[in-house]
Amino acid sequence: MQAIKIVDLFAGPGGLDIAAEKMGLAVTGIEWDNDACATRRKQGLATVHEDVRKVDQSLFADANVLTGGPPCQTYTVAGSGAGRRALDDVLRCTDLMAEGKISPSDVMKLGDERTALVLEPLRWALQAIRANRPYEAIVLEQVRTVLPVWEAVANVLRQHDYSVVCGVLKAEEYGVPQTRRRAILVARHRNEASLPEATHRPHYKGVDRNAGDSTKQAWVTMSDVLVDRPTPFTVISNYGTGGDPKLRGRRTHHEPSATVTGKIDRNRVVGPNGTENRFTNREAGMLQTFPADYKWRGKKIPQQIGNAIPPILAAHVLAAALDLDRETLATAVKDLSGGTIKI
Repeated sequence: MQAIKIVDLFAGPGGLDIAAEKMGLAVTGIEWDNDACATRRKQGLATVHEDVRKVDQSLFADANVLTGGPPCQTYTVAGSGAGRRALDDVLRCTDLMAEGKISPSDVMKLGDERTALVLEPLRWALQAIRANRPYEAIVLEQVRTVLPVWEAVANVLRQHDYSVVCGVLKAEEYGVPQTRRRAILVARHRNEASLPEATHRPHYKGVDRNAGDSTKQAWVTMSDVLVDRPTPFTVISNYGTGGDPKLRGRRTHHEPSATVTGKIDRNRVVGPNGTENRFTNREAGMLQTFPADYKWRGKKIPQQIGNAIPPILAAHVLAAALDLDRETLATAVKDLSGGTIKI
């Protein structure tokens, strides 16, 4: 592959971008949210502050890698569910887009306009193909309920000489101190595509972290990365079952965190002697594997953090998609985590 230039759609505060930067890759993110852009600017990440739908793609004619993590709110279980209810329509629109008979804007008629955004990366990919400059690699990320959409996108890309793989990755199997599940698509033009191989064991409640596959490392705990927070501590989720506080999820310091959401600042952290507080923005970012000194700015910082792809997960996916060597990946992971996470 020639010198890598990435255009990152729906780039958020920079989860994928900071991973790419740590691996020495050139990346420009497109993001419309004012708060996320404030963080990106302070962090020094190349940014186009605009709605992806309004950006002239020809401005990125030299980009040879397309990445994107469209908004997940209408597809996530914790969200409105509009995207899940419209899934059949979205899949039909994928086929129509491939035939040039419809655009993502037409999907907005299905309700919440965020539902249509999941198809924006396909629009960019098809436009590049029709301009005879197909992206050499494509990486897409979303909540796991979007896997059928990624599979439909894969079918379209395969018609244009792409090798494509899709799957749901468990974040803790890549050293992220969090049991997050994400649907990932990796496509390569006229080259074999692959998902990254797991480096850590999966987390199972009540199972010793050292049990299982001896060729893989133990999953990373919250206290492994939050080295300044006194132990023991228990995190009590802000989500309840039927409104009963006794049924809310609990994780101890020697486990990975549950999925970090935009409401992580509402989780109760019960420490030694019953002391209680909340995770700071710095700590929440570290559970997502952002560097400890990441320069969060703007409002709604917990939302920025929860919406982002964990940088270490992004690093693993990019390394697989772009055939980067293990040393490059290991160095990036070390830099992102301050040495607390290894592969």
